[in-house]
Formats: sequence, structure tokens, C-alpha cells
Amino acid sequence: MSILVDNDSPKVDDRDGMNAAAARPRIGLHTGIAGGLHNALLKARSLGADAVQIFSRNPRGWKARPLEPEEVEQFKRVRAETGVRPVAVHANYLINLAAADQTVREKSVASFREEVERGLALGADYLVVHPGSARGACESDAIRTCAESLKAACDGLELGTFRILLENTAGQGECIGHRFEHLREIREQCPELNLGVCLDTAHAFTAGYDIRDADGLAAALDALDTNVNLGNVLAVHFNDSKAAYDSRVDRHWHIGHGHIGAEALGRVASHPRLAHAAFLLETPSDETCDDACNLEVLRSFVKTT
Repeated sequence: MSILVDNDSPKVDDRDGMNAAAARPRIGLHTGIAGGLHNALLKARSLGADAVQIFSRNPRGWKARPLEPEEVEQFKRVRAETGVRPVAVHANYLINLAAADQTVREKSVASFREEVERGLALGADYLVVHPGSARGACESDAIRTCAESLKAACDGLELGTFRILLENTAGQGECIGHRFEHLREIREQCPELNLGVCLDTAHAFTAGYDIRDADGLAAALDALDTNVNLGNVLAVHFNDSKAAYDSRVDRHWHIGHGHIGAEALGRVASHPRLAHAAFLLETPSDETCDDACNLEVLRSFVKTT
């Protein structure tokens, strides 16, 4: 297996922001691929977004239609024309890399390998995946299984600059990944993959990281930095939470309308220790607010003076 390794990524540990990147973070959203993968890029650009996250296939089925050469070429052409970057692909929902059940694990490894191959074919930057659910196993066994599954899925693939990002979870059910220590342990058990991290604000909040005030946010970022190095946090799923603090419930909500609140989320979006990451909305679209509405709130948080 020949995979890019960069264990010496620079630490982002500037609490005062004196040495942080001057540029604002790139902002975007998860958007649909109806009518063709390239339409996600066009939708993002029409909303004034810099970045995008997509599913490259049906997220709720094991079987995926193969990518045709023409649609891959069209996606790459439209991406070059729009300048949207980074492009993140989110792995499908059925994958459970931590599964104790051998059949589920084998299907998950095969499906995740397919996700990696599709991401590479499209020239995407990141592939975001949840670590998975223990479902009856202890956390340490689930963490080890997740790491082994990741290595098996990537065996023999040339990842180059393509980064797999572990997403922290709310801890709903028996999901691992709700503590930053879990992410550290998975990364340590497969260093050859150079795994990155996607920080989900709603998940962190309901998992017990109280980011509602400046001190709580600083403590959460310190914990994240200690465990995975903030330089490896390449994307932020930027969501408010419909669920209460430390509830271990996963319910994304409109920015400023949930239990985290606009003031706290504004601090997250404008924090110099996260300025290098791409901020991606995963908010609902309903009569309360839509993608354009949520994106405008996020944009107001990161505007430079």
C-alpha cells in the first residue's frame, strides 16, 4: 500500500490569533446531486459558496451505480469553471466500519472502498465518514475494528493528497467518535492513512463539549488539538442543534435557532484556530430557513473587516 503520510502537520495552536491565517475560512454547504453530480457545484456557486459537500451516490443503499467517464469529466470541467474547493464527499449512511457483526463489517469495508475510489475518480479533496457503531461491543474493540476496516478498505490504493476525514459523533446509540480521544486512537492505529478530522458543531455540543461560551469553546479546541492536532481538522460541519446539551442526540438545526445559538456559533466561525478549515452547512431546508438563509448567516460570521 502506498499512501501519503504527513505526521508532521503544523500545529495550529495560536490562542490569540496573532499568527493565524489572515484569510477567512472557505464556506459552503452540503447540496444535492439531482440531475448530475456537477449540479451540486452549480448550486453551490449560485449561492455564492466557496466549497461543497456531496454524496457521490445514493446514501441509503449498498448498491451504487458506477460512475460513467462522461459524468466524471463533466464534474471536473464544471469544478474548474466554478472554482469550488474544497470538494468533500460524505460516505453513505449504511457504512459501519466499527461493526462487530462480520457480515455488516465486510459489506461496510467494500462499500467504503468504493466511496474512496469514487472520490479519487472525481478528484475530490476529502471523504467524510462516521467512525461507526459498536452495537454491543466495547468501545476499545469498536475503535480497533474501525481502524482495521479503514486499512482494509484502502489497501493498495494511492490516495495522494486525498484525505479521509473522521467525523466526531453525537454518541447516539452505541456510536463511537463522540469523544475526541476516540478519533485520536483510530488515527494512531492506522498512521499510514494520515487521517484528517471533520468537526461537527452540533455533534460536539450534544456529546458534552459545551461551546456556548468563549471558555467552553477554548476548552473544546484545546481538547481537539491535544488529541488530533487542529492542523488535521480540515472541515467543520457547521450546524446549530435542535437537541439539548449533552443529550447524545443528533439533530441538526438552523444557525442561531437552536441550543448553541448565533453568538456561540459566530465565535466558532470566526475563531482563528479554525481559519484554515472549510465550513460546510448541513442544515435543514424548511419554512424556517433554507440553504441561502443559513449560508448568509454563516457568511456574516466570517466577513473580514
